[in-house]
Amino acid sequence: MLDKAFELELIAFTADSCSMAEAAGADRIELCANPLEGGTTPSPGMIIQARMNTVIDLYPIIRPRGGDFNYSDAEFDVMQKDVIFCKQQGCDGVVIGMLNVDGTVDEEKTQRLVQTAWPMGVTFHRAFDHVHDQFEGLEAVIRCGCERILTSGGMPTAAEGAQRIAQLIGQADGRIDIMPGSGIRSNNIISLAKATGAHVFHSSARMHYHSTAQKVNERLPMSENKHHGLDPGEAASLYQKLVEYFGNTELIP
Repeated sequence: MLDKAFELELIAFTADSCSMAEAAGADRIELCANPLEGGTTPSPGMIIQARMNTVIDLYPIIRPRGGDFNYSDAEFDVMQKDVIFCKQQGCDGVVIGMLNVDGTVDEEKTQRLVQTAWPMGVTFHRAFDHVHDQFEGLEAVIRCGCERILTSGGMPTAAEGAQRIAQLIGQADGRIDIMPGSGIRSNNIISLAKATGAHVFHSSARMHYHSTAQKVNERLPMSENKHHGLDPGEAASLYQKLVEYFGNTELIP
């Protein structure tokens, strides 16, 4: 499916991070809220602002809560409404992931969200790393009509799951993009590319931004004096490493 030498997707947890990702050379933004929950659906205002401030592909995650990926009918209704909102705001795609209680891909709900999202693209996120049999799961996600899968190969980091990722890329055989993610930084992205044969990569390029507040109430749980955001230097370094390795970003003939 890939028509470029490589693609770099960066996560944005803040409005400022969206502009930083675009300036660093990213091809796509995965827009998320709540990094400590692994990412949940960003607010309407966040989606609107991100779309206004960037022209690269914007893919909000559609995840109504943290925790598992087994959703009730009421939660699924929320997800459908969020997908429709993203389409109305001019987003290029959405990021979803739904499983059955037995650890298989929930094909029925996934297909329905893919249909709701059309003509936007759809990424199946790291719910895939909780699938009981990833090789069967790959075929299920393809049947659902998703364009890519974000995965660490079922391991805590993509580096640890490199062998599985390579196997999934081989099985996919160009039918869907397999996008490694989790723990990818500029100091390991090329070794991962070599080990897996991947051409599409996902990174948070994350750093902690410390609060500028001069006083906080340390007795309260909301007194955390830092938040997660994009490290523009790391993001630019990721892009440069890929350019150096793959040679260029021109379209592949």
